Amino acid sequence: MTRSVLPAILRKSALALIAFGLACAAFAQAYPTKPIRIVIPFPPGDTTDILTRLIAPRLSERMGQPVIVENRPGVSGTLGMGYVARSAPDGYTIAAGQGGTLTVLPNTTKNIPYDALKDFVPIAASIAGYMGIVAHPDAPFKTLAEMIAYAKANPGRLTVATNGAGGFPHLNFERLRMMADFSFIHVPYRGAGAFTTDIIGGQVMVGVGATPGLVPHMRTGRLRLLAVTSKTRLPFLPDTPVVAETVPGYEVGGWFGYVAPAGTPRGIVLRLNDEINRAVNLPEIAEKLVTAGLIVAAEPPEFFGDIIKSEHAKYARLVRDIGFQPQ
Repeated sequence: MTRSVLPAILRKSALALIAFGLACAAFAQAYPTKPIRIVIPFPPGDTTDILTRLIAPRLSERMGQPVIVENRPGVSGTLGMGYVARSAPDGYTIAAGQGGTLTVLPNTTKNIPYDALKDFVPIAASIAGYMGIVAHPDAPFKTLAEMIAYAKANPGRLTVATNGAGGFPHLNFERLRMMADFSFIHVPYRGAGAFTTDIIGGQVMVGVGATPGLVPHMRTGRLRLLAVTSKTRLPFLPDTPVVAETVPGYEVGGWFGYVAPAGTPRGIVLRLNDEINRAVNLPEIAEKLVTAGLIVAAEPPEFFGDIIKSEHAKYARLVRDIGFQPQ
């Protein structure tokens, strides 16, 4: 190739890149021109479902298009996430993501239908929260310490429900089991709503899940909240002990936010980030989230991306430490 030809090729490449960038910017500026779907990979009642149904009407008002909330549950949330990973990267199909589907299940599930670190681009980390450990009011224990003592005295009798094998609540309860040296029988469900019903009905003794779906039942007396997984007691639950008061050093927090298929234009990601952050900070929405025991975050895409990477590595180590075998 001669010297005279090479600069011409470079000029053409540069012009092509500029044209591509301008096209992406124009596409993002016109966005959206049709309804946007937010996929919840769990049944109704999950924390991401509660959050998304609160902000969807506000997003629709601001963006001038319907924002449709679609529940696609199955296999601890991996079916819905896999569906979004395979969707067109155009900003019209996004997912409500959280620690379980983005950082835990990739380390505990075989043949997962997506790569959490490669198949998604983070949009926004919207809220942070903690888990609660609940029991039927008539269970043979009233506190977390009594639950652990019961499990030790009655091997194989303590039944514990979560939203799926290898998920965020399950893996972190396994960590509690390892730290406190007791045993339990895991009872996996498709979602927190389903196991809550069975705990209230007495079919399962204990449940572990995000606080927003559990606290309302605790307030009506249908469930007993044994402990929360925060480092210190929560302001809205001052009488509820934290797990660390019984098992020193135990703390579990989770992040909830939104992701899009990899390749989604940067301009669209930033528009979604701006609108989602604006929605969660509206006083009437923020108040409901805080009352439910959540912390409003509203962070940039890079913040959520860093969380996903660091938590992914953290749970890879935890899986090795507790000897969990991917299923």
